Amino acid sequence: MNIESQTPGIYGLMAEFETPEALVDAARRTYAVGYRKIDAYTPLPVDGLANAIGVRRTWVAPIVFIFAMVGALGGFLLCYWISVVAYPLNVGGRPMNSWPAYIPITFECAILLGSLSAVIGMFALNGLPMPYHPVFNAPRFHLASRDRFFLCIEAGDPKFHPEETKAFLTQLEAKEVVEVDN
Repeated sequence: MNIESQTPGIYGLMAEFETPEALVDAARRTYAVGYRKIDAYTPLPVDGLANAIGVRRTWVAPIVFIFAMVGALGGFLLCYWISVVAYPLNVGGRPMNSWPAYIPITFECAILLGSLSAVIGMFALNGLPMPYHPVFNAPRFHLASRDRFFLCIEAGDPKFHPEETKAFLTQLEAKEVVEVDN
């Protein structure tokens, strides 16, 4: 995550809202005006907020799919190698490559690698763990985990100008607009 900005010492401007509806409306208007480096912080999931701030699809799902397929292929090949190459046993006249017996191991290996890649991919793509973030410096940001809703426009946004952005956020009927230091 790049937290550098064109305005030295400032990460961005944060507006506080009392209701999720007000936040979603403000986020839509902010995105429509042309701001792109925006983020929202809420104490609960808010329907439509991700679309309002322009969140794009992530690479987590394709990563999980690829690793699940690799796990399934690996599990199947492991069973095949054990049953046909390394330790072939003729049990009841069945063929050496009796693939229905491989289904549980194939499925479990797909689930194992898929779930591990989901956790690792999510952490890596989200830049976690992140013990510090500049928004923690906002005076009332501790309320984001209780009952307030925040919208932050980063100073790295090409459209960001401190006075104009503050005036814009104020016109969105924010309860309070504060400057977030780096």
